[in-house]
Amino acid sequence: MTATLEAPGAPEAPTELEQPRHPVPAALVPWRDPNPRIGWFIVVALTAFAGITRFWALGFPKQKIFDEAYYPVEAQEILRYGYEDNRGYMFIVHPPLGKWLIAFGEWLADDNKSDYLTNSFGWRIMPALFGCGTVIIVARTARRLTRSNLFGGIAGLLIACDGMSLVLARTALLDVFLEFFIAAAFGAMVIDRDKVRARLAGLIADGADLSDGVPSLGPRPWRLVAGVCFGLADAVKWTALAFFLVFIVLTVLWDRAALRAAGVSRPSRWTLRRSALPGLGSLIVAPFAAYLFCYLGWFAGENSWGRHYADTASTHTHLNLPFGISVPWDWAFVPGPIRSLGAYTLQAYRFHQGLDSGHAYASNPWSWLVLGRPVDFYYQGSPGTDCSAPCSKQVLLIGTPLLWWAFVPMLLWLAWHYLTTRDWRAGAIWVAFLAGWVFWFQNLKRTMFLFYMAPLVPFLIFGLVLAMGTILGPVRAEGTALFFGGDGLSGRPGRPRSWSDLGPWLADLTWRYPVARVGRRRAWGTAAITVFLALVLVDFAWMFPIFTGGPLSNASWHAHMWLPSWI
Repeated sequence: MTATLEAPGAPEAPTELEQPRHPVPAALVPWRDPNPRIGWFIVVALTAFAGITRFWALGFPKQKIFDEAYYPVEAQEILRYGYEDNRGYMFIVHPPLGKWLIAFGEWLADDNKSDYLTNSFGWRIMPALFGCGTVIIVARTARRLTRSNLFGGIAGLLIACDGMSLVLARTALLDVFLEFFIAAAFGAMVIDRDKVRARLAGLIADGADLSDGVPSLGPRPWRLVAGVCFGLADAVKWTALAFFLVFIVLTVLWDRAALRAAGVSRPSRWTLRRSALPGLGSLIVAPFAAYLFCYLGWFAGENSWGRHYADTASTHTHLNLPFGISVPWDWAFVPGPIRSLGAYTLQAYRFHQGLDSGHAYASNPWSWLVLGRPVDFYYQGSPGTDCSAPCSKQVLLIGTPLLWWAFVPMLLWLAWHYLTTRDWRAGAIWVAFLAGWVFWFQNLKRTMFLFYMAPLVPFLIFGLVLAMGTILGPVRAEGTALFFGGDGLSGRPGRPRSWSDLGPWLADLTWRYPVARVGRRRAWGTAAITVFLALVLVDFAWMFPIFTGGPLSNASWHAHMWLPSWI
């Protein structure tokens, strides 16, 4: 009898005592990474690269740059009082979580714990750590989306080499935390999607008939994680609410599609019973609780802004409905502190909506995808002077140009790809695009900046790796693929069928892959992807002094300013 050698993670062949399992629809078959160690090795390498680029000379400049004039100061006030005092301004216009995180870095880095604002490295520690965390999350999420360790690594490399993500990770602003929590919430949603489908696949394989109904799908901890992350994202900036709302709808639609693939006759009805209603806790209560938890210091502070508004304000109001209908309403059932927080939030929202003052580096959403107007965070020197010595130092918030200029054609392809294939991944990326870009068109008079795109960047990179998978093309059935699979992005590598085949299999793996086995299409696709990645890496290295404030001669500084609007 010939012994067989199965691939890691492959299901064992049924023994004589086992009943044959029932076939499972392809849409529900769970993915098992045949090379998990490779995936973790890639993550470790990417984390090291991200750490070097984000922590190198992190304390420069030593002074506050751009909106660091606000957040490290408010973080120091949180350390002193438990809330933002901010006596120099009208009121606080952003939730506290991002400032709590900056405050923790200030506390860690200050030796005497007396003056937290003398250490620029301290107020940038947490943004740098969360910037590295974003690289990890993007790599692991892309790996799961594409079912490919290689494309997961490419996604992590691209986010690590994105100039805007790098600059935000080296600056004490709030947007790097927003980017992290939204990417984490989406990653948890994708894991939850896979877990639900794996449970349905297990029921079908065991012979369950789901046409007339679906039993409870059990606990869904990853959906709870996603809900908490969305709540924390909202506790950084309220703009996360757009992502939160559209992704709640998306995860319910994913569940409906899973039930339909499982053969459920009334998928909408059972989605309501098994997904929507049970999801109220993880998708509504948990985010709200996480959000309120971040305001504990504000609730406890006697002098925090607007804390006692409800003590004197009337609870009676009118709800203005469409068609001129006004309904009297009494908010007395809501606890006073919550009503005070609601009034404060509404005040801050109106402030943001009415913020239309001019700014030299303001831009509108039309220009963001093409990097029409980057933001000058710091500049030292005289660019108009002719000198050969390094005399210009700048921190310019701008995406890596050759990476960002690929986003527009990618989005056009992604729309066509979704319309022709109904690929759920393409649909998810477009949903994120609506929340992260189209959302800003609802008030074009508002003062806006390029870094408002930060939480959308991971999704644009997911779109790029999907496009790369299509460019690479499918694997031929007889081919050996260490990273890729049967649809260009997924599947298992070829494997020896017996111990006697192990030698030829290793030979294929070492010298016949990829050109001889995968065909001309994949060879050209590999070349195209390699060239693109090489150009992005070279561009990132070229722009690195502009991202980090490195010294440049005036001539070199002007050579970095590719468009007049960048100056």
